[in-house]
Amino acid sequence: MIPSEPNTTNGNLCISKPLQIPNPALVNASQYANVTTAQATKTANEPKLATLSTDLKCEEEWGAGAPIHTGKDEDYEEYPEGGVRAYLCVFGSFCGCMLSLGLINSLAVFQSYITSHQLAGTPASSAGWIFGIYAFMSFFCGIQVGPIFDAKGPKWLVAIGSLLILLTYLLLGFCNAYWHFILAFSIVGGVGTSLVFTSSIAAVSHWFSVERGRWTGLACAGGGVSGIIIPLALHALLPQIGWAWSTRVLGLMNVLLAICANLFIRGRLPAKPTTRASTMPNLVMFKDKTMLLAAIAVFFVDWGLFIPLGYLTSYALSVGIDQSLSYQLVAILNAGSCLGRYFPGYMADFLGRFNAMILAITVCLASTFGLWLPAGNNHILIIAFAAIFGFGSGSGISLVPVCVGQLCQTEEYARYYATCCTVMSFATLTGFPVAGAVIGACGGEYWGLIIFTGVSYTIGAAFFLAARITKTGWVLYAKF
Repeated sequence: MIPSEPNTTNGNLCISKPLQIPNPALVNASQYANVTTAQATKTANEPKLATLSTDLKCEEEWGAGAPIHTGKDEDYEEYPEGGVRAYLCVFGSFCGCMLSLGLINSLAVFQSYITSHQLAGTPASSAGWIFGIYAFMSFFCGIQVGPIFDAKGPKWLVAIGSLLILLTYLLLGFCNAYWHFILAFSIVGGVGTSLVFTSSIAAVSHWFSVERGRWTGLACAGGGVSGIIIPLALHALLPQIGWAWSTRVLGLMNVLLAICANLFIRGRLPAKPTTRASTMPNLVMFKDKTMLLAAIAVFFVDWGLFIPLGYLTSYALSVGIDQSLSYQLVAILNAGSCLGRYFPGYMADFLGRFNAMILAITVCLASTFGLWLPAGNNHILIIAFAAIFGFGSGSGISLVPVCVGQLCQTEEYARYYATCCTVMSFATLTGFPVAGAVIGACGGEYWGLIIFTGVSYTIGAAFFLAARITKTGWVLYAKF
């Protein structure tokens, strides 16, 4: 076997090239023999390497013991890329996303019902804090959940989170005051969502690398499925059994999902010895310009994303659309989101993860300005917007984890993604109250809210493009 020397760093991968063997006529034969003997010894001690590498550049960047790539993208040899345990983990993560994202993908229905019944007369900007704090907690808590996942695995995180989510459905039936919803919905529900959702996404990354976008997208599609079921279930149940028993029925429906999530969500990497410092977030990652730009982009994308999720039903009712279709719009949006979470994730593995993300944001931007803004009470335009925006926004949700995973090593993935989620949390915290204030400033009309959504997506697309350019330059067809 011809020995090799590494000379190229590709993201977090060190790619080897053949060692240029010196001309025996120009060097001392014994010196050359010593070099090749030492390299042969290293090869014997590291049987996992297909070629011989001692890449000082990799060790300088990642530290001693950094993985040396053998020529296949993203350390393919280190990932199962399939198998029973891997596919069961995807199924468990699918159930975990159904369990954790069911509330967040149905916010428009909860917002519409609560503000017109229990909290009737409460200003929209004040009511917005209930859903803003919930979304904030869903992502902000990830800054601690991620490092704990890296250190301890998902078992206890998923178990505690499942109990909190089921408790939320039970407590909602007793809520009739503002502070009740803050405590039960925003705090308990938000923490439970964060524990289960972060663990579900991070676990998939342990099993797949080459097809990570595809399988992460499939797991995230679970949130879209629950976003279809919950609005339709509430529409059918509320007139028959009322609010309290409707939320309890939803809780019972989620018990099976909680069981499956706890049985099948499993990490692959061994637990690491930990100290307090090793489980705390590390903001040093933002020294990477690409990571910093991507995090800013995610902030603006999420600022725009949660406005339709939270206000589409209220918008439809405000323009005279009947309650039945208003609730169904959320289901239509989430149906589009199911497709948008899987297929673009699958294509991202071939087109490039950042490239696919930029295309998804462009779809959201075009549908907001091209369909929602001129829609009024036109049923066809509103339904088209819900389906197309759902597809684009679903892509955004599923592609953020794989974009972040492309910028770090697998053993640090949960920490990187959780830190990115923390940035997202401040967007969701402020997005709902700002949206409510915009509606108030526009005299109860929604045109300002729609423009705010479109501008947020425009800025997000610009920052994602800037992040891509830091890695690829101005190469149009580069895969990244």
